[in-house]
Amino acid sequence: MTMTSRIAAPHRRSVPALFTQGFRPFFLAAGLWAAIALALWIYMLLTGWVVPSRFDPLTWHIHEMLFGFVMAAIAGFLLTAIPNWTGRLPVSGTPLALLAGLWLLGRIACLVSAHFPAWLAIVADMSFPVALVGVVAREIIAGKNWRNLTVVAPVSVLGIANLLMHLEANGVDVPPGLGWRLGLAAIIMLVSVMAGRIVPSFTRNWLAKRPGSTLPASHGLIDKIALGILHVGLMGWAFLPAFRVFGLLLLIGAAINLWRMLRWRGLATAAEPLLLVLHIGYAWLVLGSALLGLSVFGADVPVSAAIHALTAGAIGTMILAVMTRATRGHVGRALSADRPTVLIYALVTLAAITRIAAAFALIWMLPLLVISACLWVAGFLGFAFSYGPMLLLPRRHR
Repeated sequence: MTMTSRIAAPHRRSVPALFTQGFRPFFLAAGLWAAIALALWIYMLLTGWVVPSRFDPLTWHIHEMLFGFVMAAIAGFLLTAIPNWTGRLPVSGTPLALLAGLWLLGRIACLVSAHFPAWLAIVADMSFPVALVGVVAREIIAGKNWRNLTVVAPVSVLGIANLLMHLEANGVDVPPGLGWRLGLAAIIMLVSVMAGRIVPSFTRNWLAKRPGSTLPASHGLIDKIALGILHVGLMGWAFLPAFRVFGLLLLIGAAINLWRMLRWRGLATAAEPLLLVLHIGYAWLVLGSALLGLSVFGADVPVSAAIHALTAGAIGTMILAVMTRATRGHVGRALSADRPTVLIYALVTLAAITRIAAAFALIWMLPLLVISACLWVAGFLGFAFSYGPMLLLPRRHR
């Protein structure tokens, strides 16, 4: 039993299981919204119907993937990890329910914002990231866990990026696309940092139980260089997407991050999909960064291919990997992928591959987009149906 499960035990008797820990409501919300939002987007694309939003359909799709789906997953991860970092009780009960309610309020506000004053829709949607930053900062500071206080920065940047998308949609003179590019850059930066902590650690623990295995390399100078170059390239691209220097940095960052990833011994984990999928998610990050760098240089690489390698590939895979592993661990299930879990990994991986293929095969773009969307929706609905009972019911004690 983990420290988190021990300190959270009193709360489980007084509040519904769904609101005992952050991963429960937010992982369920992320899985459901990933499927629902993409299904709505494809329906709009095929029929011409539009939601009554101040965002146009494509902008709404981008916004809800980044600031609806991904933000829910980030909230679930942070609110579950912070008690382990600090030793404090997890945010639970009414405060957690209110946070989840603010997230839902934002989704409704963006869906029907055309019916309300712009400022009201913005305030409604911004309430969740502002509250999340406040809760995360409070918990880390109260626990004097100064090392992890840095996670407040990318979450704050996500809030700013969200605001920029709203301002642009309402006619404010901001650089076109800055909001979503900044949001994407912040998410990839957060993924690259957190993956560097959990992927080699989980891999080391698994391989240590198998005599004769070579363990992953420890965090060191290579990791710092890989992250530094990649992060500068991503932030530079967000503000100056056509500046070739940042394209070069993205290519160099991708190459060093490939070296970094290979040092984690991912191929040795092929027997355990629950662990292997984390390495696959990081491989998507490397590929997406390289494709983005090539697109900046004007190579025959569509920007949409790079973007979806990073979003559908890296972000989608890593979120699914973390949600399945964290859920199984915290509800008392074996840390091993069962058949439904392997299936949803395969569906989301195929969705990413098909979406990138659509960016290159212009003649087949629409059919491939539909196929990709169906695979994605099936994958995340599969997560919701397979893992929903685990998230809704009390922990199983082994």
